[in-house]
Amino acid sequence: MIQKPKGTYDVFGKKGKDLIYIHDIIQVLMEKYNYEYMRTPIFESSELYHRGVGETTDIVSKETYDFKDRGDRFMTLRPEGTAGIVRSYIENKMYGNPNQPVKAWYYGPMFRYERPQAGRYRELNQFGVEVFGSNDPLMDAEVISIPVNLYKILGLKGIKVNINTLGDIESRLKYREALLEYFNPHLNELCEDCRNRYETNPLRILDCKVDHDLDIMKNAPKISEYLNETSINHFNKVKEYLESMGIDYEVNENLVRGLDYYTHTVFEIEAQVEGFGSQNVLCGGGRYDSLVNTLGGPEICGVGFATGIERLLTALEYENKLPSDNDSVDTYIIPMDEESKKLGIKITNILRMNGFSSEIDGMSRNIKGNFKQADRIGTKYVIIIGEEEIKSNTLTIKNNNTKEEYKMNLEELIDFLDENIEEDHHED
Repeated sequence: MIQKPKGTYDVFGKKGKDLIYIHDIIQVLMEKYNYEYMRTPIFESSELYHRGVGETTDIVSKETYDFKDRGDRFMTLRPEGTAGIVRSYIENKMYGNPNQPVKAWYYGPMFRYERPQAGRYRELNQFGVEVFGSNDPLMDAEVISIPVNLYKILGLKGIKVNINTLGDIESRLKYREALLEYFNPHLNELCEDCRNRYETNPLRILDCKVDHDLDIMKNAPKISEYLNETSINHFNKVKEYLESMGIDYEVNENLVRGLDYYTHTVFEIEAQVEGFGSQNVLCGGGRYDSLVNTLGGPEICGVGFATGIERLLTALEYENKLPSDNDSVDTYIIPMDEESKKLGIKITNILRMNGFSSEIDGMSRNIKGNFKQADRIGTKYVIIIGEEEIKSNTLTIKNNNTKEEYKMNLEELIDFLDENIEEDHHED
């Protein structure tokens, strides 16, 4: 038997409903924030991710799915959303739009070759936003508020916002030199990954999950000691705007994020969920004021975040915040013979086009089996069509909860359902 690849999963039943539930909430939330939906290809030129995400990142150096296509071109399955959105922003010259800043959101599958574990897959779904064209710290705060508000809407409690600043390019370069000088005598105490990071991106040593408890990590220089006035002012404004929105936060000076393109604000949001374990970071993001230029565009700044949907689903499951799996169908049509099926499918189509969920027996069940099926799918009204109904041009309608029966013609059916299903809804 052929099985699904390791680190992937099939979507059906309750999980399918849960994914649609979260997507629909995100879509409505993005409408309130006035962000526009963007979708980019699932595979792109490998160069995009090597230049955009960074050669030294774990994503590019260890986790990407790379391949050659039939045109002998190097391609990569999308490992994250930002680089593709930036490429599209540049290619479509969105920086020339009169409506600025450009605010976009995306939702879709990403691919990373990593060790599968709870809430972490090799094919994963991400929701994220990107804002281009504004260097105002107000936009940093707005971007942080989006996942905070999403998690509140979904009912998660114990949300913790961690923020830090990496400063502008000047501040970051000074800090880089300080880290090189500090870690040089301690290289033999660091893990192999950190020794490699020392040569390529020493800031990422602070992001190490292996060495984070070592004294040399705790005593490392802090970015706050190397910030210039511009960087300090930007970060202070971000904090002020978060406070204005009533968003609690904690400054974590070891937070650097795992991607090379960040400047100024970086943030992560954790869920304090019982049983969630160490993998409790739900989302992360920050400002990237040089990424658009790095990928061939003009000097345009940006800020964004991404949240993993599978990890979010896991948190919601632990907290019992997902909707119950109560199937409910407005009408279930039982045709008694072949002639009745023709009228039945006609009525089913009319009902669906008038906004009612409707099912018709497609298994040629007997009457008892049909009523059992109506119960299984939570039917509100059963419509029975047989020889007598066809002759008299009437329908037999049965309330599947109260068992009351009604007789009416097709022309009356829509008004009857409009009134009674609305009433049933209010009673629930």
